[in-house]
This record gives sequence, C-alpha cells and structure tokens, in this order.
Amino acid sequence: MSGVGKSLITAGLCRILKQDGFDPAPFKSQNMALNSFITADGCEIGRAQAMQAFASGLEPEAAMNPILLKPSDDTGSQVIVNGHPIGNMSAREYFAYKTKLIPDIMKAFESLESRHDPIIIEGAGSPAEINLKENDIVNMGLAKMLDAPVLLAADIDRGGVFAQLYGTVMLLEAEERRRIKGFIINKFRGDPSLLDSGIQAIEEKTGIPVAGVIPYIRDLRLEDEDSLSERLDAPCNDSAAIKIAVIRLSRMSNFSDLDPFLQNKDVSVYFTTDPDELKKADLVIIPGTKNTIEDMALLQSTGAADALRALKGSTPIFGICGGYQLLGESIEDPDHVESGGFAEGLGFLPVKTVMYAEKCQRQTEGILDNEIKGIFHTLSGRCYEGYEIHAGRSFSAASAASPLPVIFSTDQDVYGTYVHGIFDRAEIAVSVLDSLASRKGFSLDLTDQTDQRILRGSRYDLLASTLRSSLDLGLIHDML
Repeated sequence: MSGVGKSLITAGLCRILKQDGFDPAPFKSQNMALNSFITADGCEIGRAQAMQAFASGLEPEAAMNPILLKPSDDTGSQVIVNGHPIGNMSAREYFAYKTKLIPDIMKAFESLESRHDPIIIEGAGSPAEINLKENDIVNMGLAKMLDAPVLLAADIDRGGVFAQLYGTVMLLEAEERRRIKGFIINKFRGDPSLLDSGIQAIEEKTGIPVAGVIPYIRDLRLEDEDSLSERLDAPCNDSAAIKIAVIRLSRMSNFSDLDPFLQNKDVSVYFTTDPDELKKADLVIIPGTKNTIEDMALLQSTGAADALRALKGSTPIFGICGGYQLLGESIEDPDHVESGGFAEGLGFLPVKTVMYAEKCQRQTEGILDNEIKGIFHTLSGRCYEGYEIHAGRSFSAASAASPLPVIFSTDQDVYGTYVHGIFDRAEIAVSVLDSLASRKGFSLDLTDQTDQRILRGSRYDLLASTLRSSLDLGLIHDML
C-alpha cells in the first residue's frame, strides 16, 4: 500500500549498488505526489525519484519519472509527462487515457537502461488494487512489460503485515505471483526473532521467501513524498526554544522546504491551521500549494486567516511559492489552470498573482537582495540556491513592470519567495534561527547546521547500512 517505505527502500538499494561498484538508476513510471523537484534542464519529477537519483550518485532527470500526477482537487490532477504539464484530467479521464502514455514510459526506461545498470523500479500504492488493475502501467503491468522480478514490501508498523502480504499475493494472477521473488517487512520495532513463526508460515503458504526485516529507522530525515508523512501529525513541542508553525494547506506541496529546521533539537516544526496553535509560533510559514484559491478558502474557513492578521507585525510570516501568492492582494485563475476563479489574498504583500498555463520550472541560485527588511534583514547579501515550480506570475500591485526581488519583504516582518529550498543552505537557516533566538533574548547552538545536500548524503549512507544488515543481498543479487 502507499506509505510502506517503497521510496526509501528503492533509494537504499540504489545506494548499496552504487557503493558496490554498479551504476544504478531509479525509475517510477507514474507517480502521484505534490512534492516535486525541478531537474537541471527544467523538468518536473517526483521528489522521491530525485532523492533516489542523489542516492545513486546521479543528477535527477525526467526519464526517471516520465509521468507525474499532481492532485488539484479530490477528483482531478494535473498530468505531467516527460517533465512538462499536458493538462488537467479527472481520475476517470486519466484512467481511459493512460495507455496512450506507454510509449513515453518505454522510451524513458530504455533511455535509462542504455546508460545505467541495474534499474531499480518503484511501484505505486498497491499492486492488488483490482478495481484499477486493468491496463496497469506502474505495478505488475509494468513488471510484465519489462520482464522484471519483483520485491513486495509491507509495513508492519501499521499491523497486519502477514495479512498484507498474503492478501496481496492471493489477489494477483498466477503469472504475477511468479514474478515476486521476495517479501520485505519494513518498519519493525523490537526483537525480529519474534517474527520467526510468522515468517515460516507466510513462506510455506506462498512459496515466496522473506528477503529481510528492516527496523524502524528513527530520525532519517529524508524527503517525504506525500501527505502520508508522519511529521504532518507531530504536535508543537511547547518546551522547544523555537517554534515554527507551518500552515497545513489542503493541497500543500514541497513541504520538504522545512527540512533544514529539523536538524536542530531545540526547534519544533509543526503543521496546523488551529488559531490557538498558530499563536504559539515564533515564525509562521505558509508553504506551497497546488490549488492556491481553494487553500485561500481553507484559511478563511478554519480561522487561520484571521489568526494570521492578528499575528502580523508581531510574529514573522514567510510564504513560499503558493504561500507567497496567498500573502498578496489577489489570485486570479481565468483559464482554470488550477480550480479557476478569483480570490482576495491576505493582503500582506503588495503583489497580485495571475495563473498561466505555461509553468515556470527552473533551478535557480544567486545572491539575495541587499535590502531585505525586518527581523530577517541578516539574509541580505547571502548566497541561495533552489528551484521554482509555479503557474502563477506575481506582479507588483503598483506596476506590473516592476521586477520582484527573490525575497519580497516588508518592515512588518512579512516575507515571500518563489524559491523552493530557500532554507537549504546552512548559512540561510542559521541566519533565520539566530534572528528568531535573538528576538527572544538567547542564542542557539547552530554549529552543527549543515547544508541539506551534504546532510542527505550521510543519510543515504545510514539507510544503505541499515538495509545491508537487514536484507538478504544474495537473494537480491540473484534477482539481478
């Protein structure tokens, strides 16, 4: 099912194979996620495949995830093919259309296969969703197209792991069952010998060996793919020195932007729309969203909009991408790029946003403007790097011809930027946290703050080490 750990297991296997002298690459034919990444050539792919590419020692590319679905409401998604959007479709429309994308999938896979070996393929959700099984292009259907052996992963932390495995296998066709060469039991806490009798029984009932039991890895802090992330439910730590509240938008995207603040044990990052919880914050961040107008309505209905108005001027507020747009005066979507329509924004920044069909997709880096105002004035002149993904174009309310800075700031401590990853460089994160601590009259130990790219490298090694000690690598090499 979703959230069992397929993305991390794939990344860990890529890292192990890279360490062992192979040249692996990740592949996921179809991904549904709001956390995405922009490649060096301006293509949009799932964040998980970018993470897996880095674990493989590669730069991410569109061929690693030829189809990305970004939900825009409860029944429809923006469809991105080979890194660029082709339009919005309802679930039923996409289900009827998706087989037309098989040539794109095969071309992407063959491109990777011609340059890398092996290819580690991640499925999506469950391979036993029998109502959606017809014309499957991402799970067992793809395995058949590519004649690929399969490992089936299950999450014991949610309970019922043997039922997950047995039920999934029994709902597959005989040919599909034969492709499964091993089971992986993930997120186990405790003494693995307690599973011995269950493992013996599941192996006898299915004829498929258990390839390993992976322990629950705490504090891995690699990018989460979607809204199943456990961190979204973490409450505010009232004893933390610094509290950062993140508005939990309904179509929240790229919340990995907040990962740098998780490095410090004295900082609590929590997601909420509760006005009382927002009052606790030393900094409020409004993250990206796939549907800015609908999430403006969410802010109004939950009382978060009024809470933000009350906090303005006393608590710094920072908007990223869609969050930046929400801080402006208005959002207009005349061509139904997202949900269509018009909405007044919070009015904290003198900018207006209009949605266009052609998205801005690019990596970016440079030096921040020297005139950043307010509590975060120490960001002025610092180096930044990141990427942009947005259909909206924001303009100065005074003049559409006026260029907007990388970080738009006001003397009332309101900030907006289109740059995802704006906090990834250690010097940026340190400057933000140090400014918040100084306002409260103390200093934080920020000597261990590390650039996110460097930190991720060490985490890939930790993941690989854990998998090495947990998996039957002989079985996996035999599959290869």
